[in-house]
Amino acid sequence: MADDDSPSTRARLLAAAERLFMEKGADQVSVRAVNAAAGLNPGAVHYHFGSREGLVIALLEQELLPLWADRLEGLARRSEAAGAALDVTELVTALVEPFEELARTAKGRMLCHLLARSVLPARRLPHASDWFGPAPFEVMLARSRPDLSVREVAERWRLAFALLLEIYGRPLASAPQAAAALPETGTVIAFLAAGLAAPAAGQASTQ
Repeated sequence: MADDDSPSTRARLLAAAERLFMEKGADQVSVRAVNAAAGLNPGAVHYHFGSREGLVIALLEQELLPLWADRLEGLARRSEAAGAALDVTELVTALVEPFEELARTAKGRMLCHLLARSVLPARRLPHASDWFGPAPFEVMLARSRPDLSVREVAERWRLAFALLLEIYGRPLASAPQAAAALPETGTVIAFLAAGLAAPAAGQASTQ
């Protein structure tokens, strides 16, 4: 078995992991199995990614970041412009639509499941792109809802994103490769947007 420090070796490991996760479910795939499937020595995953978690994060970033990055970075730039606070529905739509696209394919469902299983326990992927954590979304929401406290912005976004991962990631399933009945995309967007756009805590009862 050969091993080296080239990008192609990382790519072989990521391709092997993706293939095995699709075939068996991520929980049933060991680091040893990934190394063997890639035709590399038993220490290859740890050498290139540090750990199994590092391999998973690298796979999620490789496959999901391009799906979100362009539209989300564009929204972030607009949100930073003076007087250009985003409509909450626009922010939610930019996040929900990629999940809906992923849910159409077995590979996409596997990635959503892997994302949910990785993010929900700690609320973000450690050492990953900022777009896999709450900070940039909280900043955009705060600009759209300046009436909300920092804590309420964070709590609302945490609830919204956790619901998205529950819907599209099906974290309690062992390996959700089969398509499941999902809510209409418009329903998901409307529901989440309504929660994010609701009056600040304590205001509704006084109006």
